[in-house]
Amino acid sequence: MSTQNRLPENKMGVMPLTKLLINMSLPMIIAMLVQALYNVVDSVFVSWYDPDAAVTALSLAFPVQNIMIGFATGIGVGVNALLSKSLGEGDQKTANRAAGNGFFLVALATVIFALFGIFGTGAFFNMQPIDENKELVVRYGTQYTSICCIFAVGIFVEVLGERLLQASGRTVYTLVTQGTGAVLNILLDPLFIFGVEWLGIPPMGIAGAAIATVTGQWVAAILALIFNLKCNPEVNFRLRDMIPSKRVIGKILTVGVPSIIMVAVGSVMNFSMNQILLGIDPTNAATKVFGIYFKLQSFFFMPLFGLNNGTVSIVAYNYGARKPARITGTLKRSCAIALCVMIVGLLVFQLVPDLLLDIFNQSDAVIQIGRTALRQISWAFPMAAIGIALTAGFQGLGNGSYSTIISLCRQMVVLLPAAYLLSLSGVVTRVWWAFPIAEVFSLAVSLLLFLRIYNRKIKPLSE
Repeated sequence: MSTQNRLPENKMGVMPLTKLLINMSLPMIIAMLVQALYNVVDSVFVSWYDPDAAVTALSLAFPVQNIMIGFATGIGVGVNALLSKSLGEGDQKTANRAAGNGFFLVALATVIFALFGIFGTGAFFNMQPIDENKELVVRYGTQYTSICCIFAVGIFVEVLGERLLQASGRTVYTLVTQGTGAVLNILLDPLFIFGVEWLGIPPMGIAGAAIATVTGQWVAAILALIFNLKCNPEVNFRLRDMIPSKRVIGKILTVGVPSIIMVAVGSVMNFSMNQILLGIDPTNAATKVFGIYFKLQSFFFMPLFGLNNGTVSIVAYNYGARKPARITGTLKRSCAIALCVMIVGLLVFQLVPDLLLDIFNQSDAVIQIGRTALRQISWAFPMAAIGIALTAGFQGLGNGSYSTIISLCRQMVVLLPAAYLLSLSGVVTRVWWAFPIAEVFSLAVSLLLFLRIYNRKIKPLSE
């Protein structure tokens, strides 16, 4: 494409890298922290409603909810990478088609999850090997999950809208969308769960928690659409761009499917770990601990995902603009920041595990198991930091399959077999060591794959 037809280069190609990475990632990091906060608050309010069956239900519901968010994120990441690369190349037509076809994929995914919410949630919870309060756990879990799935259009549109803003460098608006949705969820949770008689709101229990969640997602989705229409001139929304294009959808899914698979693998891991823990501890205490751990660890992993969102856009843009020094410089800074965040997480989990667990109104047995779990699992955090940071480079360079390989190594090839073998000892506390063991292996694979992609894609740009 000729120089005359190129769009003016935006900040991703010219701004100093440290400032750019902070500028691109900080709004997403803050938004992700708010997201983590409302996930924890959701569970805290539910634990006050019912510290046993309701907490277990949310722990078992997590894989389904996670894979739904994974589909939304996967489509968004695929659109983000293609859009950023197209803007870097000055290809406005492909940028518009990427946005339009992204909405087509969102509509398709929304229908799939709505059907599961209507017909599949009851069977999912009934198949769980629950010994205590099974009828109540199944009822709670079915209520919560079906509402989240049937009204999933909110989370899908929200995530795609935020990725469109992010791809063009307007990440500050994503802070508003996610922050507003999260704060609204936090405010509505106690109102809908416990009810407010003088406002005419009846107590809805765990269904109220789900209604608060989807309400926050829908409001955030509406805001994301408004910001794109009013404040994002680099993306032009036209109905004809929503007509499915095999070429464009193929490029979106090349990056997006590995991201979806990564989350799906995580959901399979979560589901399988629940089965392993239920087998070794039929009291459900270990399952509750595992669910609580995932809520708590989000305070440290969510900022990494926010950092990665900014990194993907910068890497993809500069790969399209053929600027290898900016690619490697961005990845070095991303790895350093991620490592600092996870070292803080390690220290918190090592020093104050009881304080964290007390938030969820649990029994002494749960706190005793949880104390050991948080301390043992958190040794994996520093290694996870580097591996997660490098996955952003793989996605930005169009090699999302490498991220899939790493995720499979971490959560399926190593973690589950290690957890199962350790569970054969009959000692539940030994199962937690599977996490650091898996992280050592996945970090080694991450470094090898990065060396490969550096030699094949980054180094040739200099030559």
